[in-house]
Amino acid sequence: MTNVKAFAAREQREQLKAFSFDLEPPKAEEVEIEIMHCGICHTDLVFLDNEWGNIRFPLVPGHEIVGPVTKLGDVAKDRALQVGQIVGVGWMKESCLHCNPCFDGETHLCENGKATIMGNHGGFASHIKTHWHWTVPIPAGVSAADAGPLLCAGITVFAPMLHYGISPTSTVGVFGIGGLGHLALQFLKAWGARTVAFSSSAKKADEIRGFGADTILPSTDDTAWDAWKGKFDLILITSFNGLNWEKVTSLLAPNGRLHIVGLVGEPVSLGVASLIMGQKQVSGSPVGSRSALGKMLQFAERHKISPLTEHFPMSKVNEAIAHLRSGHAHYRLVLDADF
Repeated sequence: MTNVKAFAAREQREQLKAFSFDLEPPKAEEVEIEIMHCGICHTDLVFLDNEWGNIRFPLVPGHEIVGPVTKLGDVAKDRALQVGQIVGVGWMKESCLHCNPCFDGETHLCENGKATIMGNHGGFASHIKTHWHWTVPIPAGVSAADAGPLLCAGITVFAPMLHYGISPTSTVGVFGIGGLGHLALQFLKAWGARTVAFSSSAKKADEIRGFGADTILPSTDDTAWDAWKGKFDLILITSFNGLNWEKVTSLLAPNGRLHIVGLVGEPVSLGVASLIMGQKQVSGSPVGSRSALGKMLQFAERHKISPLTEHFPMSKVNEAIAHLRSGHAHYRLVLDADF
């Protein structure tokens, strides 16, 4: 039995307070991890505010977890994991491995899957248990302190590159250069694709070019997009505010894809004619499979890709959350355990 120290919200929209609970020893396929670092994601705010109306309290948020393995179940011991090994856990903590999506290798779409903070206590804590399948070794060349956001934001933007066959000759647009978008630019640059950033912040131009954008266009002035009509093989939407969707789809090349990975609060309104005539596609995706997650970390290590982060001690979690709510967070926030 492990006594876990954590920070939890007892009710929606309340500040987090010290909280403790006991973890049973790992079952055969489970892994116990001591948490060193945990990123803060916008989805944690969605859960704290109970925007979906189905969140159970008390809630320990956090799904960008990094730390050493402390205990292994009997089956997990035979899955290339060792006590002391630095591993990560992202949005998913368990898949059944026997439904059709799992058999197809798409374990992130598991019909019986468990999200790390959906009905479970997450990573704003000293320890967590997860299934061996979603316990991901962190490569030596990836900073453990900054790896957490890769396990959520990183895989969310990387998985479409794999799934939809983006090549070095592709032209890709990224709307929203924030927590997800700044990683998308880095991945796409290393991938070799021609990359266009759509941003509402002119003052970030030098930084955006540093992340890998070949061209920057204003996301708030669609008259500046005209020269790019029909040029994009993929447009990745990481965030948006009142976009003209007909104008956005006009930017797609034949067989181009408009792909949404950022949770948005308004409907996407499109006429079908522009889609039909260009054989264009509209899609969305969550995170990515366990296989894609491993490949993403290997790619990040090889190309020295890392999120831009700000760190807070976990004891100052409420200050970190307030900083994120204020809109002043510089790309990604990470909590460092100091129990």
